Amino acid sequence: MASTQTSDAAIAWLAAHPEIESLRVAVCDLNGVLRGKRIGADQARKALEGGMRMPYSLVGLDIWGEDIEGNALVFSTGDADAICHWTGRGILPVGWTSHPTALVQLSLAHDDGRPFLGDPRQALAAILKRYAERGLTPVVATELEFYLFDPTSRKPVGPVSPVTGKRLDSDAALSIDEIDAFESFIHDVYAACRAQGIPVDTAIAENGVGQFEINLNHLPDALRAADDAVLFKRTVRGIARKHGFAASFMAKPYGDRAGNGLHVHFSLLDRDGNNIFNDGTDKGSDAMRHAVGGLLAGMAESTLIFAPHFNSYRRLRPNSYAPTVVAWGYENRMVAIRIPGGPNKARRIEHRVAGADANPYLVLAAMLGAALIGIERGLEPGEPIVSDVGSHGLPKLPADWVSAIDAFEAGSLMAELFSPDLRDAFVACKRQELNTFAREVSDFEIDTYLESV
Repeated sequence: MASTQTSDAAIAWLAAHPEIESLRVAVCDLNGVLRGKRIGADQARKALEGGMRMPYSLVGLDIWGEDIEGNALVFSTGDADAICHWTGRGILPVGWTSHPTALVQLSLAHDDGRPFLGDPRQALAAILKRYAERGLTPVVATELEFYLFDPTSRKPVGPVSPVTGKRLDSDAALSIDEIDAFESFIHDVYAACRAQGIPVDTAIAENGVGQFEINLNHLPDALRAADDAVLFKRTVRGIARKHGFAASFMAKPYGDRAGNGLHVHFSLLDRDGNNIFNDGTDKGSDAMRHAVGGLLAGMAESTLIFAPHFNSYRRLRPNSYAPTVVAWGYENRMVAIRIPGGPNKARRIEHRVAGADANPYLVLAAMLGAALIGIERGLEPGEPIVSDVGSHGLPKLPADWVSAIDAFEAGSLMAELFSPDLRDAFVACKRQELNTFAREVSDFEIDTYLESV
């Protein structure tokens, strides 16, 4: 479970920071958006000790913040309120707003104290409880890619270099000069992350114009790792605004450049702290292969979680370093599930499907849940792929949003991992968003077809 702090300790921290006069109290919705309220700092104890209430339906709003038509959480309950439980993480300083403020993370529960499993954070906690009952602890690290761009442009264009004054217009993969040019921004991101306890590790310039990747360290606490990923995304966007940029975790902001991924690395420790994926060989243990088998078995029906938006499917294209088929391999970045090299004691699985636009709580819940089912059932993954996946006739991931929604709704593994409240709300949310996009005709469509057909 995530490390916790007492409410008295949190109040003492707040008293030591009198410059903070207001707080944000927030719950993460199914789209990974933080939603909640601004409260005065004098109401902090109420938020920390279960005195806040917010609607159950808060977690099921669409990406525009609209209620879902026919949502049972709204209409069958009179849009009832849930209790907001503090996650136990300290009050988190926010230094990029016009006035200093701080964030209190909350999750939703029923009046009798039971966790509301339609809340994505509670859904992940439920999966981790199943691991704990087996004496297993997931050790998780995330890698998040994002673009910086010029906020004054209607469409994303590269930012202006703080050093040269020129607009970035070319890829600069692993460029030290580009890291140096944006050092002030990166330094402030790292400082803000340290203030919030987010374990930032390495940063690199990625393949796209103004694209970066920052890795978060491995943690033996998957719930905190998901918290960290959610907070990291908010921090990057906030610090970018402070420096005159905008930051985007959109899966594919440029049609002709690299997409933004959320890669997850994980291993499993037993009660004695041993990595059960390590059998002393480069091949890895039966438990590791069974976990891979579970991941592959649940891959198609969980694609909607890894690629939840209309734009997500622009990233999942052949020959783009984003996976399109259900496959695994050793040291192969063309497959969905990669087994990295390195010391045997660090044997782990890398899950490469999710975009940076996905909800980290749902990504880890779907991934760890499927892996656990694979271990429990001894599912075999088949032979690893050692070359390009195109010539192997392998099953494919859903190629579009409609297919992914249908696969998630019908998925038997998803029904084992997630509550009906969450599944129904997620499907309804995605169908409403899909219908909204279907009503919009793009400028490119008009230019192409208006007078030519």
